Amino acid sequence: MKKILTSLALVGLVAVGIGSAAAGTWAIAAEEAHNAAAPTHFPIHEPKEMDWSFTGPFGTYDKAQLQRGLKVYKEVCAACHSMNMVAFRTLSDLGYSDAQIKTLSAEYTIHDGPNDAGDMFDRPGKPSDHFPPPFANDEAAAASNGGAAPPDMSLLAKARGVERGFPQFVFDIFTQYDAGGPDYIHSLLTGYNETPPAGMVIPEGTHYNPYFMSGVSLKMPNPLSDGQVTYDDGAPQTVDQYSRDVSAFLMWAAEPHMEDRKKTGFRVLVFLLLFGALVYLTKRKVWEGVAH
Repeated sequence: MKKILTSLALVGLVAVGIGSAAAGTWAIAAEEAHNAAAPTHFPIHEPKEMDWSFTGPFGTYDKAQLQRGLKVYKEVCAACHSMNMVAFRTLSDLGYSDAQIKTLSAEYTIHDGPNDAGDMFDRPGKPSDHFPPPFANDEAAAASNGGAAPPDMSLLAKARGVERGFPQFVFDIFTQYDAGGPDYIHSLLTGYNETPPAGMVIPEGTHYNPYFMSGVSLKMPNPLSDGQVTYDDGAPQTVDQYSRDVSAFLMWAAEPHMEDRKKTGFRVLVFLLLFGALVYLTKRKVWEGVAH
């Protein structure tokens, strides 16, 4: 009789738990539906997790993709966004020769000085120069972009990234997920065509994007369109491809030594494993004739 009562109690607890879970799920769904026009958390949609060549412990950069991303930055992003921390000479990591880098850097005008007379002057860029900003200062940048100065893109792929809640962050420890920034940038650039929920108020002069991490909309209009940038290697000339390429390029800009870091880390782990094995074998040899 006692076993029967115990079994009935367990069945009741399970039923109550399932009922509570179902009620909780329904309540959450109802609350989300009610607050669709007035969300309380951002981004509204989590960034899409993309497949990148540089993720994981053995990830490497795709140089062809980085070159396409540089082209997208130069022809689209550089009109508003600076990249003050990236020197032209580092583009050799993308597969460019010294002659190509000299030609590319000379396309830019660098405001330099003072000269011997104490005057500032303009000159063609050199490989040792950094990418020049499109505006003289942050105030000029804000005035030309509706009051919001576009962020510098040098470290954008590491500075941006949506926190992944439980249990995702636990899995990330083992998968070594490190593409939060590129995933966010790609989703943001491809998220402009989504329609806001009925009743949502979009402030005038801003643009709805459910992947924006600071609100329902942002000042930057959709910067990309199909066929906007011409690729020489036959890659698709679509918004999705442009977004992938420039996101990968910005990841390289933020962490240009990633490949060397991973190679060094792998060698260190191999050394530690071999060293640990040698220490264990030495310990066995030293203590094998000693009574315990």
